[in-house]
Amino acid sequence: MTTFFTADSHVGHASMMSLRMSRPRPFRSVEEMDEHIVAAWNNRVRRDDTVWHLGDFAYGCGRAHARAIFDRLNGRKILIRGNHDQRSEDLPWAEPVRDVARITVQDRGMPAPVDLWLSHYCHATWPDAFRGRIHLFGHSHGAIPATARSCDVGVDVWQFRPVTIPEIQELLADVAAREAGPVAAAALAEAA
Repeated sequence: MTTFFTADSHVGHASMMSLRMSRPRPFRSVEEMDEHIVAAWNNRVRRDDTVWHLGDFAYGCGRAHARAIFDRLNGRKILIRGNHDQRSEDLPWAEPVRDVARITVQDRGMPAPVDLWLSHYCHATWPDAFRGRIHLFGHSHGAIPATARSCDVGVDVWQFRPVTIPEIQELLADVAAREAGPVAAAALAEAA
């Protein structure tokens, strides 16, 4: 089993392709966008994997459309509530919908457990940040850059696909190298 993270799918939301968006999505139609998201998700996620969706699963569509897309997605799906989840909250998520979560993940092949703080929104600080807990968020659609300890896991940042902890750690190590130089980057890379 592998644990994945994603956010801001905005299934059914045609405005995501509008030039008014800071990063308009490169699709010709909402149907093309939704199909791409389903394919990118299912190309990575197996049925027994877990996917934490950090908010804004669907918007601008009916519940039937949101449910039809949800049912096609592989994995055990858990929702952290976003600001556009009114249509999404009543989908059959594997656990009750919540605003934030403090979890620890150690998937097969990971040398050590990784402590995480999950929220739809980016936080300036979070519980146990000073002890190394990593913060994952969505909402910003890539407008808030990653730091050495936090990053946006939204589809607009990660090629419309869910991501794993090792992929996130690689990004954080790259950011650490730019922020604090090679010593911090080496420590983060060793933890991965």
